[in-house]
Amino acid sequence: MNVYSRYTGHVRAAVEALAREGLFRNQPDLSRIVVEPPREEGHGDLAVNAAMVLAKDAGLKPRDLADRIAAEMRKIPQVREVAIAGPGFVNLVLDPSEWRAALVDTIEVGPGYGRSSIGHGEAVNVEYVSANPTGPMHVGHCRGAVFGDVLANVLAFAGYQVTREYYVNDAGAQVDVLARSAYLRYREALGENVGPIPEGLYPGDYLKPVGAALAAEYGRTLLQMPETEWIPTVRAKAIDLMMSEIRGDLAALNVRHDVFFSERSLVEGSTDQVEQTIAWLRQRGEVYEGRLPPPKGKANEEWEDREQTLFKSTDFGDDVDRPLKKSDGSYTYFASDIAYHKSKFDRGFRQMIDVWGSDHGGYVKRMQAAVKAISKGEADLDVKIVQLVKLFRAGEPVKMSKRAGEFVTLREVVEEVGRDAVRFMMLYRKNDAALDFDLAQVIERSRDNPVFYVQYGHARAQSVFRNAREVLPDLPTDSRARAVYLASAPIDKLDHPAELSMMKKITLYPRLVEAAALSHEPHRIAFYLYDLASEFHAFWTRGKDSPHLRFIIPNDPTMTVARLALVQGIVTVLASGLDLLGVESPDEMR
Repeated sequence: MNVYSRYTGHVRAAVEALAREGLFRNQPDLSRIVVEPPREEGHGDLAVNAAMVLAKDAGLKPRDLADRIAAEMRKIPQVREVAIAGPGFVNLVLDPSEWRAALVDTIEVGPGYGRSSIGHGEAVNVEYVSANPTGPMHVGHCRGAVFGDVLANVLAFAGYQVTREYYVNDAGAQVDVLARSAYLRYREALGENVGPIPEGLYPGDYLKPVGAALAAEYGRTLLQMPETEWIPTVRAKAIDLMMSEIRGDLAALNVRHDVFFSERSLVEGSTDQVEQTIAWLRQRGEVYEGRLPPPKGKANEEWEDREQTLFKSTDFGDDVDRPLKKSDGSYTYFASDIAYHKSKFDRGFRQMIDVWGSDHGGYVKRMQAAVKAISKGEADLDVKIVQLVKLFRAGEPVKMSKRAGEFVTLREVVEEVGRDAVRFMMLYRKNDAALDFDLAQVIERSRDNPVFYVQYGHARAQSVFRNAREVLPDLPTDSRARAVYLASAPIDKLDHPAELSMMKKITLYPRLVEAAALSHEPHRIAFYLYDLASEFHAFWTRGKDSPHLRFIIPNDPTMTVARLALVQGIVTVLASGLDLLGVESPDEMR
């Protein structure tokens, strides 16, 4: 039972009743009504914004409209108190029976609690990671990988049909550099002393296995060929092996994709999809031949003082029109990206989410303009920028990886601290904020380590059930049977403010999932789980000083059963939220 959705329905019904009385000059837009937890404690259980967003339609001051809405809300039996605050918020205090009923619903629904249908099966494409196949994944890629994977989990849980996609950048100058770097390692594998790696090539030892594989497959044959002949072969082999390694890195993090889309596929085969897209846009008057003015105040590597093929991105909200072809006639990256996103649109995606690194922030406007153009305004592109990850160990910056040569690899971090710590902590900051990741802190067993604190909350809750069998020997050991047993617990006995607070926090979960899905902000789940675990741990500690507040009361099995129902609600939500994050929910932590 989503209390917030239900009371949103009550508020809408109240507004519709006032509209039937002729209060509104215009039909009120009910979609603007929000029912949420108040921002300050003491302001009730629910805060309603209806009076402020609809006052203009009624021709009233917000507080005057709030009075009328409040009168309607007082007619609902489960509403104990109604107050008007600030500029016109209507604050509601609900009867505790509402929170108790929501707790029972949590227990009865079980693992599916919080699942929503707000997505209505809409197809959503989430593209994330998309690291160049020029080396192993580093810790910076890790953050985007986790963000995209968890966002896809949340969207699917909220009722969207999600496709998880990786765009393989297997065309362009960077993969030719990869091929030349791999060729150098190939010569090395054949016994040649190649000396220091020349500047401009990739220096990491990770390319030695590629060189060895080329030597094993081709012997000395490639040495007899000019570069124009060997580079396609070496490039294809290097990309294949690098993508295999990247897939292994992702698997270590438990990140998966449904589609690996090749950039090279856009131009190879029977149809050049990039040229086809440019021609389609030209036919619509959105591509032209012209000159760009020089940039004002700063250098722009894209600017060339020549007539060139330009996309009218300024018609769709960009700051300047953008080149589609280089002076040598080859396509710009932007041209390929337009064709790629048109492919997404042609595959049926009207909602696209791209997860990019911090160095791509200046690319957002042009890509959103392009999506507007290729979809004729039917599709939406939301670009989520993930900021840098700074790696520390006990407060000291971590040095570069010997294997990678320039960075610390994702695999090294996962192997050192574990997948759960990496996944949780990559979401314990909002994506657009820089993240300091301390390898020592994330394995501490303390409240200062959020992933431990939340997992320990789940394990501690499960220990309550094990210990409770001394008082309740008939308490089922099977989790589903236990839930059925506790769904009929006498929860009307739960009336302590801390108990009601935990029930309210549990009941917030479905609304939080929907908010995370709609805003594309999966970090909200991690923040919420920490808050919920904190309330649970605080109640546990309170029981040490006040025996009547303990979860297990040997001489009061009835109260014990009631408290176990509350613990069942905690377990249900912690397990569900951790599952969305791709983090284990341990029953014991030793």
